Amino acid sequence: MSISLGVHVGQQNMGMDDMRALWRKLDSRGVDWISAWDHFYEAPPKGGTQPHFEALATLGALAAETRNARLGCLVFYVGYRNPALLAKAATTLDHISNGRFELGIGAGWHIWEASAHGYPFPDIGTRLDMLEEAAQIIRRMLTQDRTTFSGKHFQVDNVSCLPKPVQPRLPIWIGGVGEKRTLKIVADHADGWNAAYLPPDEFARVNDVLNHWCEDEGRDPGSLKRAANITFNMGLTEKDLERQRAVLQEDWGELADRIAGGSLLCTPDHAVARILEYVEAGADEINIALRAPWDEETLDAYLETVMPAVRKAVG
Repeated sequence: MSISLGVHVGQQNMGMDDMRALWRKLDSRGVDWISAWDHFYEAPPKGGTQPHFEALATLGALAAETRNARLGCLVFYVGYRNPALLAKAATTLDHISNGRFELGIGAGWHIWEASAHGYPFPDIGTRLDMLEEAAQIIRRMLTQDRTTFSGKHFQVDNVSCLPKPVQPRLPIWIGGVGEKRTLKIVADHADGWNAAYLPPDEFARVNDVLNHWCEDEGRDPGSLKRAANITFNMGLTEKDLERQRAVLQEDWGELADRIAGGSLLCTPDHAVARILEYVEAGADEINIALRAPWDEETLDAYLETVMPAVRKAVG
């Protein structure tokens, strides 16, 4: 069994030079995956008061700065960009990275930034319809010579996508935990499923629902990758952990307890066991979500001590 250990870097509250240096560091330290998120404002929402870079342009720099890690976005909201544009962007990023790019898409949640930037943000049922149409268009454009699709929300007419991606099948990830629609769309159209900030037992439960959807749709559940994102709130000492709990409370407010359930909120001595809980719950990939500012010594402890120990334990 193998495990992918990644870092989900929020492109906020740091300059581009610092972020590029971070990517190079992660890439050289053996991180398997580096991703951005798709926001125009900061997350958690603070009314557009914190510096934040756009995702597609950021990913171009990430692809050029790294050499080893797989990379992507977890996840693009399909309401911000036409899916045909996303297919072209994914192909371009796959070439810049020499075949390391993977495309994540989802139904979105950040209504505040959407409204501020003039994007409609329809009800969740409509956004899921958009996600399902987008997944079909993107898959066909990445694999077929020509694609025609006429949906309620998106249309393409005999469109080509040249050059083709470097990868014969560029992976498509779908993020979200909705059991009735999202997981069915994952089973029907995705190569991987990503869930953010779930406790291990809840990840296991939702993962089992996804397995049942795969079986209902006639798909081998083993053909689908599963990734868990967990917030990085590790501390070297108990005093550090007290500060991290305060950070969670300040950032997330009334949601802090729920987010803490899906956090790496522990010392390095306990981090390996915590990550292995997600492995036992069915995760193939575990990504720490990194928000600036963080303690560099703590991040180094994760990269140099925790990651090797996890890989040794998994075998």
